[in-house]
Amino acid sequence: MARVVYNNVTKLFPGDVVAVKDFSLEVEDKEFVVLVGPSGCGKSTSLRMVAGLEEVTSGEIYIGDRLVNDVPPKDRDIAMVFQNYALYPHMTVYKNMAFGLKLRKYPKDEIERRVREAAEILGITELMNRKPKALSGGQRQRVAVGRAIVRKPKVFLFDEPLSNLDAKLRVQMRAEISKLHNRLQATMIYVTHDQMEAMTMGDRIVVMKDGEIQQVATPLELYDHPKNRFVAGFIGTPPMNFIEGKIERANGRFYFNEGTFRIALAEHMSPVLAGKNGAPITFGIRPEDIKDLEEVPNPNPEHCVTSRVEVVEPVGAESFWYLTTGLCSYIAKVGAHLRAEVNADRRVVFFVENAHLFDPTTQEALI
Repeated sequence: MARVVYNNVTKLFPGDVVAVKDFSLEVEDKEFVVLVGPSGCGKSTSLRMVAGLEEVTSGEIYIGDRLVNDVPPKDRDIAMVFQNYALYPHMTVYKNMAFGLKLRKYPKDEIERRVREAAEILGITELMNRKPKALSGGQRQRVAVGRAIVRKPKVFLFDEPLSNLDAKLRVQMRAEISKLHNRLQATMIYVTHDQMEAMTMGDRIVVMKDGEIQQVATPLELYDHPKNRFVAGFIGTPPMNFIEGKIERANGRFYFNEGTFRIALAEHMSPVLAGKNGAPITFGIRPEDIKDLEEVPNPNPEHCVTSRVEVVEPVGAESFWYLTTGLCSYIAKVGAHLRAEVNADRRVVFFVENAHLFDPTTQEALI
């Protein structure tokens, strides 16, 4: 296996369209790194440049100690799994998996051993004589992964491999790819637009927007300490609530004033807020950090807010309440068995210890 290094990589398409800008990243040997972001952010282009399917406009890409900018894809010792499986429809599963090895003129017994070994790992031994049209979506994806495994490459590249699967199968395949990484101890770079996939699979996550890296961190680091408003809103389901208001100082404490309510901020925020009395601020709080008054024993009155319920979404183990103060709307994640009437007022509690503050101009996180 090998590490992968992007060194100030930029990719321009015709018309000076910037797809990736000044992208620098080190993927360590045996690490599972996920590139995540909205459509058009440059994540697939970044992956395809490692594979050699896109040329690098400027910068350098290394696989191991080897500069690969001008190395043809077939000589880079990588294996790529595509979103659409890319299986040959006229070949059996066995022949699909063996095809790349045959092209490289591996001995027949070595091909047999590698294909059977990969099939056993993926649980597709019984499918070897079928053709792709006789397989389900999940089975086709396993065959595509198996074709990559038999190569025993230095780096595995995954380009949104689960996008075409239904929700239940996506969860199952997510776990299987994670188990595969643990078993093979391989270097893997995985592209997805699904932040849930990123959070559950990656050792580290690279959040991208408009061709640039916004933050590189572990899943928990991204969740607890987002670098800016974009990262904070992208990671987490439902997304973080953002409420505009201003900072006020009274009785030796700092408060957030939205206009219809005022709540006391946590003590650990005070050093950052010194000198910001009256300054505009964006208050960020996740839905799971807002609870109904009934769920919180002995709540601090300075952390309570009255809002009107607009929508109630029961999702099994919990419910999402869509609330409004008249000036802002936000989501609370509450217990499944709490009942709320639409268009009725409810008193909720903000867990301000877990809140975030963002500069409304730069969008950068202050806390």
